[in-house]
Amino acid sequence: MAARINYSVQNTLCLLNPLNYSVNAKTTHFKTGLHFSKNLIFPRKLKRPTFCTCSISNNDRQSSEAAETFVLTTPLYYVNAPPHMGSAYTTIAADAIARFQRLLGKKVIFITGTDEHGEKIAAAAAAAGSTPSQHCDVISQAYKTLWKDLEISHDKFIRTTDPKHEGIVKEFYSRVLDKGDIYRADYEGLYCVNCEEYKDEKELLDNNCCPMHLKPCIERKEDNYFFALSKYQKQLEENLTQNPNFVQPPFRLNEVQSWIKSGLKDFSISRASVDWGIPVPNDNKQTIYVWFDALLGYISALSAEKEQPDLQTAVSSGWPASLHLIGKDILRFHAVYWPAMLMSAGLDLPKKVFGHGFLTKDGMKMGKSLGNTLEPNELVHNFGSDAVRYFFLREVEFGSDGDYSEERFINIVNAHLANTIGNLLNRTLGLLKKNCQSTLVVNSAVAAEGNALKDAVEKLVEKARIHYENLSLSSACEAVLEIGNAGNAYMDENAPWTRFKQGGAASEAAAKDLVVILEAVRIVAIALSPSGTKWGGLKGGQVMAQPKPVFARIENKTEVEDEAATRKPVKSKEKKPQAQVAAEAAESLISRSSNPTNDEAHLGVHLQEHCRGFPGAMPMATCRLNWLAAASGSHLRGRRWKGYYHRLRVKCYEQQPFTPSLEDVNSL
Repeated sequence: MAARINYSVQNTLCLLNPLNYSVNAKTTHFKTGLHFSKNLIFPRKLKRPTFCTCSISNNDRQSSEAAETFVLTTPLYYVNAPPHMGSAYTTIAADAIARFQRLLGKKVIFITGTDEHGEKIAAAAAAAGSTPSQHCDVISQAYKTLWKDLEISHDKFIRTTDPKHEGIVKEFYSRVLDKGDIYRADYEGLYCVNCEEYKDEKELLDNNCCPMHLKPCIERKEDNYFFALSKYQKQLEENLTQNPNFVQPPFRLNEVQSWIKSGLKDFSISRASVDWGIPVPNDNKQTIYVWFDALLGYISALSAEKEQPDLQTAVSSGWPASLHLIGKDILRFHAVYWPAMLMSAGLDLPKKVFGHGFLTKDGMKMGKSLGNTLEPNELVHNFGSDAVRYFFLREVEFGSDGDYSEERFINIVNAHLANTIGNLLNRTLGLLKKNCQSTLVVNSAVAAEGNALKDAVEKLVEKARIHYENLSLSSACEAVLEIGNAGNAYMDENAPWTRFKQGGAASEAAAKDLVVILEAVRIVAIALSPSGTKWGGLKGGQVMAQPKPVFARIENKTEVEDEAATRKPVKSKEKKPQAQVAAEAAESLISRSSNPTNDEAHLGVHLQEHCRGFPGAMPMATCRLNWLAAASGSHLRGRRWKGYYHRLRVKCYEQQPFTPSLEDVNSL
């Protein structure tokens, strides 16, 4: 769950077992860990909480020699420019997958980093009036800062300017050279500076424009070293035949097979015209081609910080990678060039390469020339990392292209997080506080005996686990939301507020219902344990924290402006308190209701439902519900509720939030 939700929910639930939960005072993030046994869930320390992903730190987890290693990589991002939303999206998805694998008890090594050599970087540094090294330091730090802001739980951050990386690249190069797969030759052809590779004329657009960057390629002739890619065509074809899951999604596999079947050509792996790079062993006049350099970062990252760079030691520390997560634009390098290079060096191939789609904004391709770029730093600053993470995981079908619009973003976050999950928790805790002194009456396992909600939640948990395993991240998020929907439906159907009034057995049943709902929320809060969450984590007698807003609704500026434009002018230009605007809007809706009710409890639900659509109205709705609950003993009938409501509203303006007692109500 998003970090704010996780922090609020888990801070609420921390009293379930105060000895096993802790708050990291340094980072202010709630630490939770999940260890799954046959019957119960026991908290342990984790790295950072975030949506659908509670991660167990490899340092905190009790190590086991039998634990399976899962090596996950993002691309090493090119530092010719600051990080963009595409890079952030890849890394958010990778982080969710890494946390899922940690929950399965695997030893996860999550690798990310920056690719810092090449012609484009030297040019970008010159344009900025700095050295390539200075430029790389600045941009690499920008990536680290963004990953911190997005709460990315990577284990390794590798820079290709790291000396240990250079040593491993040179050793790998020498091994391939000894295999006889590197030779020297002249090459003349069309070169794309942005791709930093030679292009075949048949793949170019009119005027020899690169289809990716839409800029003309230039004629270039060089004396370079070449890798014998064509030698491995048959082996690459056999690999895809024997292992059809090597490239995912399946339609990306079709692309790769098409490339290979069209005939592979040897490619240049050095540049004589580029000084900013790793020198070719025994030939300092040339530098190693950026892709023959950067791909080795996935291996060099595995070596320990202080050990001497050694290819075999790094390989034995976790290779092969379990998953390369990349954008579709660099699929050829990871699914064709990289496997052939590894075959030549006698190393295992990665287990899977997943190429996801591109992001658009309002249905259009993003670009600086169009003025519609989506800056991740700005997005996080405006809406918070949790909302950003949730939206892209939920809204973009992983593997396909996805679109961002601010209106859709706000609607999704408000509807799913604030209204569905956050509101469910607040409603339940409010009733628990009023009727049970915030104390659970029984264990959740007992409360849920023969309960339909328990069965529904367990099915959804399994559904989410399967989706995660298949890298269907959007569908996994949908399963999380379905639990929230099921909890809200259960609450509305059973109406515990009514049964508490009836007393006796009805009141006892209502108290059990609250335990069942909170158990469902607990499972949502820990993001649906993928290894088989067991019902029964809540224990009778445990005291819950006080209800408070979990996830603030995001104000839709367009809607507010439209509403303001249609509102009649008022004499006073003084801005009304947000609480007052929300209350008046809700009161107006109720006054116009075709089916007004005189029952305070029903009125409260009606009011709360209407308040959902107004920014800032939820705290007021909670006040109204608390007031109505307190007023239930005063037997208000007829039209008098309007007067009580009006006077209470005045009190709410004076103090926010305002939770009136029975004495307050009687004094009105």
